[in-house]
Amino acid sequence: QVQLVESGGGLVQAGGSLKLSCATSGIIFSLSAMSWHRQAPGKERELVAGITRNSDPNYEDSVKGRFTISRDNAKNTVYLQMNNLKPDDTAVYYCKADRGRTTLLSRGMDYWGKGTLVTVSS
Repeated sequence: QVQLVESGGGLVQAGGSLKLSCATSGIIFSLSAMSWHRQAPGKERELVAGITRNSDPNYEDSVKGRFTISRDNAKNTVYLQMNNLKPDDTAVYYCKADRGRTTLLSRGMDYWGKGTLVTVSS
């Protein structure tokens, strides 16, 4: 059974920092690209940051220079360090395994966590 469990969300003042974690199980983590997405109230879900299985990161323009995505293959965990948070960053943050595989021969599928709420007060 594949599980992605996010943690680290909470309430923070503008300018503050949070570090999100996404612990995975049931997939071959080292072979999976991973990404963080967010969905603000009344808005569509959007990609925030992604990281390839070779640890190459990419970022949505509004978070460049403020957010850092990283991964620890030994812990099957992906992180999102968020600095200089702004009220516009308020959203539920979701972790995603991009085309994750449960075995070496299995077909890749996208898997999502249930999300963690980040609230940034002004």
